[in-house]
Amino acid sequence: MKILVAVPTYNEKDNIGMMIKSVLSLNNNETVKELNIGISLVIIDDNSQDGTQEIVKGFFASDGKNENAAGFKDNLFLITRKKKLGLGTAYVSAFRFAIGKGFDYVITMDCDFSHNPDEIIGFISLMNDRKCGMIVGSRYVGGIRIINWSMKRLLMSYFANIYAKLITGVKIDDLTGGFNMYDANCLKRINLDGINSRGYAFQIEMKYRMKRAGCDFKEYPIIFYERTKGKSKMSKGIFFEALFAVIRLRFGLYK
Repeated sequence: MKILVAVPTYNEKDNIGMMIKSVLSLNNNETVKELNIGISLVIIDDNSQDGTQEIVKGFFASDGKNENAAGFKDNLFLITRKKKLGLGTAYVSAFRFAIGKGFDYVITMDCDFSHNPDEIIGFISLMNDRKCGMIVGSRYVGGIRIINWSMKRLLMSYFANIYAKLITGVKIDDLTGGFNMYDANCLKRINLDGINSRGYAFQIEMKYRMKRAGCDFKEYPIIFYERTKGKSKMSKGIFFEALFAVIRLRFGLYK
C-alpha cells in the first residue's frame, strides 16, 4: 500500500524541516512495516519568501554530507508554484500527483503541527480495519479536543460545523477539519477541475463531493493543537467563503 501525505506550505521555515522528518520517520513504525506500507510526502509550496523551499531542497542532497537526506529523499517530493494560490488548489495538485503516481491513499494535513503526524498511524490502522472512502480526523466526534484556542474561535468553528452539517446533509461532526485520509479511487470519481474553494470551504466541499460520489466516511478522533511557530493563515475572508460555499453546494451550484 502506498500512502502520500500532502502538506501545503507558505512561509513555514520554522516547521517544515521537523515536519518532513516526523512524517517520513513513520516508515520505521512497526505497524507501517507490518502492513507493508510505504509513506511518502509531497510539499506544495506557494512561492514562500522565507526559505521554506530551500529547506525542502536540502533534503534532496546526495553528497552524503547532509544528515537531512538520510533515508528521506526517495520518499519526498516538492511541487512549487509561482504565487500564493490557496489551500484548495494546493491539495488538488496533490490529488492529481497522487493519482498520476499510483498512490492508494492521500492524507492531507497542516504544516504547523496543529495536526500531530503520529496520528497518521491511527488513520492507517482504522483504514486497514474498516475500508472506507475517507477517514475524517475529527476534533468534535465524542467531545471537543482543541488546545489553546480562544472561546470565540472555538464557538465560531463549532457552530460553523453544525451549520454546514445541517445545510449539506453530510453527517460528519467535523466538516471543516483538514486532517483527512482519502482513498485515491474515490478521488478519481470527483471532478477535480470544478473545485476552486479555499480554507474551510475546500474542506466542506471535498466531504460533500465524496458523499455525492458514493464514498463512505469514518471519523477518527484527533487532538488539534494551535500552532506555536509561524503565522496563522486563517482570515475572515476564508471563514465567510465557507458560509456561502455551503449554500452553493446545497443548491447544486458547482461543477
